[in-house]
Amino acid sequence: MASSSERPMLLPALFTMKCPSCRKSTVFVNKSIFPLGKCLELKNECEICGEKMKSESNNGGGINYALSMMLFFLNLLWYWPIFGLSYKDNSVYYYLVSSTMVVLVLQPWLMRLSRMLYLYLYVGFGHSRRIDIENSHP
Repeated sequence: MASSSERPMLLPALFTMKCPSCRKSTVFVNKSIFPLGKCLELKNECEICGEKMKSESNNGGGINYALSMMLFFLNLLWYWPIFGLSYKDNSVYYYLVSSTMVVLVLQPWLMRLSRMLYLYLYVGFGHSRRIDIENSHP
């Protein structure tokens, strides 16, 4: 049985969009990416540890670009063995169109993941104000 003081695992917390400080509360207002216009809305602060979520000024745009390009080239892993690529026919164009469609369909999730990666890079585990205050009192 896991105790409440046990450190939650990093990757499950990251992919389930949990707070980078306590890894328990959700970061986004909506759990789903729908409606798309509100899929990136962050809560003001974590309900459990009090970590401010909107203190970052960068939305993770550079990380989003890197994730999109990685996914674009990872599409080769499934496209090339199934359909093949050749400069002699139009298969390169079909690859570009199919990869673009995959990246566009996954873009809302990639945008959320890039914002989470940005938060996880700059907010350490257990460094929130509320956790520090609770641990300072016996």
